[in-house]
Amino acid sequence: MTLARSLPDDPTEWWIFLGTFVLYAVARWFFAWQRARREGDSHPVRAAFAEEDDPPTQVSGGFRSYRQFFGFSGSAVAVVLVAALTAGRLRVVLLWIIVPLLVTALSYLDFRQARKARSRAS
Repeated sequence: MTLARSLPDDPTEWWIFLGTFVLYAVARWFFAWQRARREGDSHPVRAAFAEEDDPPTQVSGGFRSYRQFFGFSGSAVAVVLVAALTAGRLRVVLLWIIVPLLVTALSYLDFRQARKARSRAS
């Protein structure tokens, strides 16, 4: 018996996985756009996309800070607990609520970390 899941067979599951990555990218872009707009940039959309072109700074172990590591670990634990302790419709509803919130929170942590790194480099 194996506990590992195989890759999804259903196209709907692939769309859900893809949607998670898209949600992360859109949230990260939104935070950059909002910051550029607050700072009075004449083209906040262009500034938000240009922010992603900057080279990453000093990545060690895949996480740039302990906040990112604990945010990722805590999110994984929360999803596993919800999946393990609930069943049926309750599981689906909770995961549809919790996963987008956690993905958005992680993108905000990454955005803040990148902003701090850029301000230190300047």
